[in-house]
Amino acid sequence: MYTISLTPDMQASALVLGCMRLTRLTGSELDQHLKTALELGINFFDHADIYGGNGTCERHFGEWLRANPSLRSRMLIQSKCGIVQNEARQNVAFDFSFGHIIKSVENSLQNLGIEQLDALLLHRPDVLFEPEEVAAAFDELYASGKVRAFGVSNMHSRQIELLQSATSHKLIANQLQFGPGHTGMIDHALRMNTTLPFAGDFDSATLDYCRLHGMTIQAWSPFQSRLIAGTYMDSLDFPELNAALEAVGRKYGITKNGAVAAWIARHPAKMQMIAGTMNTQRLREIAAGMDIPLSREDWYRIYSSEGRDLP
Repeated sequence: MYTISLTPDMQASALVLGCMRLTRLTGSELDQHLKTALELGINFFDHADIYGGNGTCERHFGEWLRANPSLRSRMLIQSKCGIVQNEARQNVAFDFSFGHIIKSVENSLQNLGIEQLDALLLHRPDVLFEPEEVAAAFDELYASGKVRAFGVSNMHSRQIELLQSATSHKLIANQLQFGPGHTGMIDHALRMNTTLPFAGDFDSATLDYCRLHGMTIQAWSPFQSRLIAGTYMDSLDFPELNAALEAVGRKYGITKNGAVAAWIARHPAKMQMIAGTMNTQRLREIAAGMDIPLSREDWYRIYSSEGRDLP
C-alpha cells in the first residue's frame, strides 16, 4: 500500500482505520481487527473525542494499546476535537476556544494512554472561532510535545485560509466526505461554465485549494450516499452504481469494496481513505483495492453511474 507524507517525518498509510465504531467489537475481536490492519500496511488510526460518547472509543483503543505496548511505534494516532455534545450525544455547540482544545487533547491522551497525538484535527467548523486563540492552543500543544501536527475537518478553503493566516503550524489535512456516492467536491469542476445540475461550487473549490497548499484530504464515509441514510453498497436505490462497481471490480480482480478504494486512490490528489468498517474481511477487501490503477474510462464509469451524466 502506498504512503503519503503528511509531514517530512510522518509517512502515513493511504488507508486509514476509522475508530468511530470500536465499541461494537469484543476484546478479542478488536485485537484481531487492529492487528490485521497493521498486517495490511495500515499505520494510521483516526479517532475523535466524541466517538462512542465521551471518549469511549479512545478508551477502548487505549486498553488495547496497554495490552500491546510494542505496537505503538508502528502506529500514527490522530484525534479530533471541537464538537460539544449533550448526554444524548446530540451536537449542541462547536468550541474552538483555547481552553476547550487544550482540555480535549489532554482527555484524549489520557483515554488513549499515550503521551502524544501524531495529529489533531478540528472537528467541524466553529463559526465563532478566533484564529489567534486556536493558534495559541496549537503553540501550547506543540511546545509541550502533546501534538506533532495539526489539521482541520469539514472546512472550506476560506475557513482554512483564515486559520492558517494566524498560525505558523502548517495545516496538514482536511477531513471531508468523498466517495462514489458523495461527489460534491468534483461535480462543479466537471461542469464548469455550464448550467447543468451539480454545476454549482458550494465549497469554494476546496479540493483544488488543498492540492495547491499541500493539504491531504482524508475521505470519510466513502461508502455513504448523499441521498439516503446508510450505505449505497447493495442498496436497491443505487442499481447502476452497484453494477458499475461490480463490473469494474471483476475486471481488476477485486470486490466492490475494493473498487471503491481504487476509485478514491486513483484521484491525483492522493487522498487518504478512512475505512470505518469493523468487519475484518471487508477491511481486507478495501485494502486490496488501494494499489489498483483504474483506467480513466473505468473511473468515469463509476462516477457517472450515480446519476451524474458527463457534460
